[in-house]
Amino acid sequence: MSRPHNANVPSRDGSLSHGDSDSEEDTYGPSIRVSESQALLGLGQYNQPRYMTASPIPSAQLYIDPEPRDKWTLLKVRSKYYLPILQWLPLYNRQLFIGDLFAGLTLACLLIPQALSYATALCKLEAIHGLYAIAFPAITYAIFGMSRQMSVGPEATLSLLVGSSIAAQGHTPDDENNVDPLAWACLMTLFVGIFTFLLGIFRLGFLDSLMSRALLRGFITGVALVVLLQQTIILLGLVNLSEQAGISEASTTVARFIFLVKNIHQSHPLSSFVSGVSVSILLAFRVLKSKTSMKWILLLPEVLVVVVISILLTYFCDWEHQGLDILGTIEGAGKIPLPSIPSFPANHHMKDLLVTAAMIAIIGFVESVVIAKTYSSRHNYSVSANRELVALGVANTVSGLMQGIPAFGSVARSKINDRAGARTQMASLMTGVMTLLAIFFLLPYFYYLPKAVLSSIIFVAVLSLLAELPEDLHFIFKVHAWRDLALLLVTFLATVMISLEFGTLLAVTLSLLLTIKETSYPRISIMGRVKGNHQKFRPIQDGPDEIEHMEDVLIIRVEEPLFFANTGQLKDRLRRLEQFGDMSTHPSETPRLGDSRYIIFDVDHMPYIDASAVQILYEIVESYHQRQIQVFFVRLRERPLEMFERSGLLDLIGDDHRLRKVSEAIEAVERDITKHSIIVQQ
Repeated sequence: MSRPHNANVPSRDGSLSHGDSDSEEDTYGPSIRVSESQALLGLGQYNQPRYMTASPIPSAQLYIDPEPRDKWTLLKVRSKYYLPILQWLPLYNRQLFIGDLFAGLTLACLLIPQALSYATALCKLEAIHGLYAIAFPAITYAIFGMSRQMSVGPEATLSLLVGSSIAAQGHTPDDENNVDPLAWACLMTLFVGIFTFLLGIFRLGFLDSLMSRALLRGFITGVALVVLLQQTIILLGLVNLSEQAGISEASTTVARFIFLVKNIHQSHPLSSFVSGVSVSILLAFRVLKSKTSMKWILLLPEVLVVVVISILLTYFCDWEHQGLDILGTIEGAGKIPLPSIPSFPANHHMKDLLVTAAMIAIIGFVESVVIAKTYSSRHNYSVSANRELVALGVANTVSGLMQGIPAFGSVARSKINDRAGARTQMASLMTGVMTLLAIFFLLPYFYYLPKAVLSSIIFVAVLSLLAELPEDLHFIFKVHAWRDLALLLVTFLATVMISLEFGTLLAVTLSLLLTIKETSYPRISIMGRVKGNHQKFRPIQDGPDEIEHMEDVLIIRVEEPLFFANTGQLKDRLRRLEQFGDMSTHPSETPRLGDSRYIIFDVDHMPYIDASAVQILYEIVESYHQRQIQVFFVRLRERPLEMFERSGLLDLIGDDHRLRKVSEAIEAVERDITKHSIIVQQ
């Protein structure tokens, strides 16, 4: 059975094709006599397309619920989608609980000391607020979150942004507009949650792909260096001396570096010793864990071991009275605050708070979504970026109401959670519950915890951020990605030399500008005729030696949907293609092509076009007609066709200039050329 020459037939991807002989894959080889069994198995070569031969593979049957759902049934189905805990909890069993319990315990042993460190050393708040940022977000995320392995809690990078924002407001004793650091941090966390929640509600989860990896790596590396220099002052026992020298939380990284160089010889011996030993032990365990497969070593909570040993040594050796700074009494121990909205600062402070909150939300969710996607792929389950945003937004909103600091996913902690056996969100729930138990019963035992040990925990945590830099740099040099290298350096220098806020704002702004730049240029290419074949047309760039330009004829293939963002440069790009044949030639060069008399637009890869784009296309066709250039459109799909009809563009083109194939347009051009030749001869 042969098909009509111009019949519409479904292509392999399910879309409609117009039987275009311009494609090299429309037909198969010559007819050959084969047996019936061979034909049944599709082994014969026929003159018709392969989809018309019989196949032993049966058609798939879609399951459709035969009975219409009532509102209650529909509510139960939807609630399982939006509250994942209703999906995994009914299927929970004791075997899963053992793994999740061990993972929650392991993670709590790591997270509790870290949270104490981040709250006191980075945010300059009471230690209890770091624990609130574990307990409430972890429990909330277990209810709303989809990732089974991601650990949600305070992060060094984001905690430093909170502390830096508080310090940037300044504190003068007589100023009535002074901000309360705790209220500022809690309100910022609340707005972080609201911003993140709104990103999810408005389905902006795709924004995680807008943040360039190079920009993010430059920013994180800059933050890591800032934290290292900041914590080195505490590690060496130079806090009092730095305050006398005018070093404050608002001081630049350069000022801290100069101070360290000038005063390192005045380091406090005992503080330096405790710091050096703590950092060495923590680093030694990290190296050991990276090179061993013994599970008990991989799951050993070295942070908790260092904390317990340092508390015991400080107590029995009376290091407190030998100049070693300790954590002391933790205010709020044994109490859970009631939910409350923090007090708002003066209006002129709100702008700074909202900008920093928005930046924390963006950076936090980008890293968290990457973690969620990584482990969902590894363990073969699905996650939705939008629902993750909602879950993280609710978690941070609850944290802000309960006097916590921002909490997002952590790569290092999630890796430990996975290794420890976490298989459901119950692991996150157990971490939150154990943190609550620590708040009620264990905080008095942290009285003798040296601040140098807390800084050592932060120091080693940010070293892991720096450890990822060489791999990225190696890849950048390997593929010669010089633009990415420049972006990394610019963001890094801005973060280190100017401020964290400026570095964050620069990273986000550059990511958006780069995205806008890339999407503002429509993907179009020039088609040429395959040498020796008058019916085949392919992009010139696919084989310049095998494909030739045609005199007076320019075939332009539009390779993506056209909309307001990518049609602003369409006129200029078309003009350059007319003159030079490709976009690689500099505009200052002499034009390589003569003026065209016929323009053919192949729009098969343009599934839709919006109002702004069709208006610009209308102006382009009008300008071609004014220059006595005929315009053809081939393989126009149904959705763009409707816009062409409503806008009047189809009438401007003429129905006889809307064809099914490039070869048909070429035949029309040849007829027109022949007609004009006859007229000229007469």
